[in-house]
Amino acid sequence: MWVDGGEGFAELLRGFERSAWRWECQGTYPDPAEREPMQAWRDGRLDAEFMTEWLAQIRRLRAAGQVFERVRMLTEPLTEYLRWMISLTPLNVEAGEDIRWIAERDARQLDVPAYDFYLFDDRIVARLHFDETGVAGVELSDEPGTVAEHRRWRNQLWRAATPHDEKFAATRSP
Repeated sequence: MWVDGGEGFAELLRGFERSAWRWECQGTYPDPAEREPMQAWRDGRLDAEFMTEWLAQIRRLRAAGQVFERVRMLTEPLTEYLRWMISLTPLNVEAGEDIRWIAERDARQLDVPAYDFYLFDDRIVARLHFDETGVAGVELSDEPGTVAEHRRWRNQLWRAATPHDEKFAATRSP
Protein backbone atom coordinates (compact mmCIF):
# COMPACT_ATOMS: atom_id res chain seq x y z
CA MET A 1 0.00 0.00 0.00
CA TRP A 2 1.21 3.51 -0.83
CA VAL A 3 0.58 6.59 1.35
CA ASP A 4 1.34 10.13 0.18
CA GLY A 5 4.21 12.03 1.75
CA GLY A 6 1.99 14.84 3.04
CA GLU A 7 -1.08 14.28 5.19
CA GLY A 8 -0.95 10.51 4.72
CA PHE A 9 2.53 10.37 6.21
CA ALA A 10 1.57 12.80 8.99
CA GLU A 11 -1.36 10.53 9.88
CA LEU A 12 1.01 7.56 10.25
CA LEU A 13 3.13 9.58 12.66
CA ARG A 14 0.05 10.47 14.71
CA GLY A 15 -1.73 7.15 14.44
CA PHE A 16 0.53 4.53 15.97
CA GLU A 17 -0.52 2.99 19.28
CA ARG A 18 2.64 2.07 21.20
CA SER A 19 5.87 2.66 19.34
CA ALA A 20 7.48 4.24 16.33
CA TRP A 21 11.05 3.34 15.43
CA ARG A 22 12.98 4.89 12.54
CA TRP A 23 16.15 4.02 10.63
CA GLU A 24 17.72 7.13 9.04
CA CYS A 25 20.57 6.39 6.67
CA GLN A 26 20.72 9.30 4.23
CA GLY A 27 23.51 11.83 4.48
CA THR A 28 21.09 14.63 3.72
CA TYR A 29 17.35 15.10 3.40
CA PRO A 30 15.74 17.44 0.85
CA ASP A 31 13.16 19.24 3.00
CA PRO A 32 12.45 22.82 1.84
CA ALA A 33 11.33 23.77 5.37
CA GLU A 34 14.88 23.12 6.57
CA ARG A 35 16.71 25.35 4.09
CA GLU A 36 16.48 28.62 6.03
CA PRO A 37 17.19 27.07 9.47
CA MET A 38 20.22 25.28 8.03
CA GLN A 39 21.48 28.52 6.51
CA ALA A 40 21.04 30.23 9.89
CA TRP A 41 23.18 27.46 11.42
CA ARG A 42 25.83 28.06 8.76
CA ASP A 43 25.71 31.73 9.77
CA GLY A 44 26.30 30.80 13.42
CA ARG A 45 22.69 30.91 14.66
CA LEU A 46 20.67 27.89 15.74
CA ASP A 47 17.07 28.40 14.55
CA ALA A 48 14.84 25.56 15.73
CA GLU A 49 11.49 27.29 15.18
CA PHE A 50 10.65 24.85 12.37
CA MET A 51 10.75 22.01 14.92
CA THR A 52 8.23 23.47 17.38
CA GLU A 53 5.24 21.43 16.20
CA TRP A 54 7.24 18.20 15.98
CA LEU A 55 8.67 18.60 19.47
CA ALA A 56 5.20 19.31 20.88
CA GLN A 57 3.93 16.14 19.19
CA ILE A 58 6.76 14.09 20.71
CA ARG A 59 5.96 15.49 24.17
CA ARG A 60 2.26 14.55 23.74
CA LEU A 61 3.18 11.04 22.59
CA ARG A 62 5.54 10.51 25.51
CA ALA A 63 2.95 11.83 27.98
CA ALA A 64 0.53 9.25 26.57
CA GLY A 65 3.10 6.49 27.11
CA GLN A 66 4.05 6.08 23.46
CA VAL A 67 7.68 5.51 22.48
CA PHE A 68 9.49 7.26 19.64
CA GLU A 69 12.99 5.99 18.85
CA ARG A 70 15.40 6.28 15.95
CA VAL A 71 18.89 5.39 14.86
CA ARG A 72 20.74 7.80 12.59
CA MET A 73 23.71 6.77 10.51
CA LEU A 74 26.82 8.95 10.57
CA THR A 75 28.19 9.07 7.03
CA GLU A 76 31.90 8.92 6.40
CA PRO A 77 32.83 11.67 5.86
CA LEU A 78 30.16 13.39 7.92
CA THR A 79 27.89 15.57 5.80
CA GLU A 80 27.12 19.17 6.62
CA TYR A 81 23.46 18.19 7.03
CA LEU A 82 24.34 15.61 9.72
CA ARG A 83 26.57 18.10 11.55
CA TRP A 84 23.55 20.40 11.67
CA MET A 85 21.31 17.54 12.88
CA ILE A 86 23.77 16.75 15.67
CA SER A 87 23.42 20.34 16.89
CA LEU A 88 19.60 20.08 16.93
CA THR A 89 19.20 16.56 18.33
CA PRO A 90 19.36 17.60 22.02
CA LEU A 91 15.98 19.27 21.46
CA ASN A 92 14.51 15.99 20.22
CA VAL A 93 16.01 14.11 23.17
CA GLU A 94 14.68 16.65 25.68
CA ALA A 95 11.22 16.29 24.13
CA GLY A 96 11.33 12.53 24.70
CA GLU A 97 12.83 10.91 21.60
CA ASP A 98 15.47 8.25 22.13
CA ILE A 99 17.94 8.95 19.33
CA ARG A 100 21.04 6.87 18.75
CA TRP A 101 23.88 7.07 16.24
CA ILE A 102 25.87 4.48 14.35
CA ALA A 103 28.89 4.87 12.10
CA GLU A 104 28.32 4.04 8.44
CA ARG A 105 30.94 1.27 8.41
CA ASP A 106 29.29 -0.37 11.46
CA ALA A 107 25.86 -0.17 9.87
CA ARG A 108 27.15 -1.68 6.62
CA GLN A 109 28.69 -4.59 8.55
CA LEU A 110 25.19 -5.33 9.88
CA ASP A 111 23.94 -5.53 6.29
CA VAL A 112 21.00 -3.22 6.98
CA PRO A 113 19.03 -1.54 4.18
CA ALA A 114 20.20 1.60 2.42
CA TYR A 115 16.71 3.09 2.70
CA ASP A 116 14.91 4.85 5.54
CA PHE A 117 12.01 3.12 7.24
CA TYR A 118 9.72 3.28 10.22
CA LEU A 119 8.50 0.29 12.19
CA PHE A 120 5.14 1.15 13.78
CA ASP A 121 3.91 -0.91 16.73
CA ASP A 122 6.20 -3.77 15.63
CA ARG A 123 3.62 -4.68 12.97
CA ILE A 124 3.79 -2.15 10.11
CA VAL A 125 6.84 -1.31 8.02
CA ALA A 126 6.80 2.10 6.36
CA ARG A 127 9.54 2.49 3.75
CA LEU A 128 10.16 6.17 3.01
CA HIS A 129 10.63 7.50 -0.52
CA PHE A 130 12.11 10.97 -1.06
CA ASP A 131 12.13 13.59 -3.76
CA GLU A 132 13.30 17.22 -3.83
CA THR A 133 10.39 18.21 -1.54
CA GLY A 134 11.10 15.70 1.23
CA VAL A 135 9.05 12.56 1.81
CA ALA A 136 7.32 11.89 -1.51
CA GLY A 137 5.48 8.83 -0.28
CA VAL A 138 5.51 5.85 2.03
CA GLU A 139 5.30 2.22 1.03
CA LEU A 140 3.50 0.25 3.77
CA SER A 141 3.68 -3.47 4.51
CA ASP A 142 2.27 -5.65 7.24
CA GLU A 143 3.44 -8.84 5.51
CA PRO A 144 4.84 -11.06 8.32
CA GLY A 145 8.16 -11.84 6.59
CA THR A 146 8.82 -8.19 5.77
CA VAL A 147 7.95 -7.10 9.31
CA ALA A 148 10.18 -9.81 10.82
CA GLU A 149 13.12 -8.78 8.64
CA HIS A 150 12.74 -5.11 9.61
CA ARG A 151 12.41 -6.03 13.30
CA ARG A 152 15.68 -7.95 13.02
CA TRP A 153 17.38 -4.93 11.46
CA ARG A 154 15.92 -2.67 14.13
CA ASN A 155 17.21 -4.94 16.91
CA GLN A 156 20.70 -5.13 15.38
CA LEU A 157 20.93 -1.38 14.88
CA TRP A 158 19.55 -0.54 18.31
CA ARG A 159 22.09 -2.77 20.06
CA ALA A 160 25.00 -1.40 18.02
CA ALA A 161 24.10 2.31 18.15
CA THR A 162 25.18 4.81 20.81
CA PRO A 163 22.66 7.09 22.56
CA HIS A 164 22.99 10.73 21.52
CA ASP A 165 23.98 11.99 24.98
CA GLU A 166 26.81 9.45 25.17
CA LYS A 167 28.04 9.99 21.61
CA PHE A 168 27.91 13.79 21.77
CA ALA A 169 28.21 14.57 25.46
CA ALA A 170 29.36 18.14 24.81
CA THR A 171 26.40 19.09 22.58
CA ARG A 172 23.76 21.27 24.15
CA SER A 173 20.42 22.52 22.99
CA PRO A 174 20.05 26.22 22.15
